[in-house]
Amino acid sequence: MENKNILIKEVNKLLIKQFGIPKRNSKLPDSVDMLIATILSQNTNDNNSYKAFKKLKEKYPTWEEAAKAKRTSIESVIKVAGLGKQKSAAIKGFLTEITEKKNKISLSYLKNMNESDAINELTNYNGVGVKTASCVLLFAMDRNICPVDTHVHRTVNRIGIVNAKTPDKTFLLLNKNFPPKIAHSFHTNLIRLGREICKPKNPSCGICPLNKLCKYGEKDLQIKRMHKRNDFMLLDHVQSKYSNN
Repeated sequence: MENKNILIKEVNKLLIKQFGIPKRNSKLPDSVDMLIATILSQNTNDNNSYKAFKKLKEKYPTWEEAAKAKRTSIESVIKVAGLGKQKSAAIKGFLTEITEKKNKISLSYLKNMNESDAINELTNYNGVGVKTASCVLLFAMDRNICPVDTHVHRTVNRIGIVNAKTPDKTFLLLNKNFPPKIAHSFHTNLIRLGREICKPKNPSCGICPLNKLCKYGEKDLQIKRMHKRNDFMLLDHVQSKYSNN
């Protein structure tokens, strides 16, 4: 465990040296906004999911209005994000379910829960997985928890921080006694690493800042140009007019 955390801290330092300290919202966004933005981000790029989120907020200024809308209406608004039927069903289902459970659309009741209990509570909602729940905690509640998407899963396993077959298993291993105060920079910069250097196929190991400590067994050390800068992060651009968290 100690060795894992030493490696995480060293990776974090090297990534900050390469990419800098990631910018984030000066004010924490609303947790429901964050949950829905994360649903929209699945299996698409952040630019398209951001457009879909903005369109959804313009069409329905409050989530109470969205909850009353037909699923097909939500689908037509968010189509730019892809998987419209699946995502609109998840959004509509969550808004309906939380209204029935809590008689209001707010996740403020999670504030006093620890990370494990909050993750369990959020994943009890249909359509909300571990990644979505952990993004709410990190980006809207400033908890020191590292969500695991495909980029984070791929990179931390290649580096040798964890050894896990699935993102959810990676999440559990990675976040066990995670070093304090670095989850946001670590998570965000790993995404940039995965987008720009540590690609699923033909990773650019020759220009990777983690090359010397990475344990990936199929390194391609040929020097290549870095892929186009890709640092727009949807979840750091979710802004709420009113924040109930």
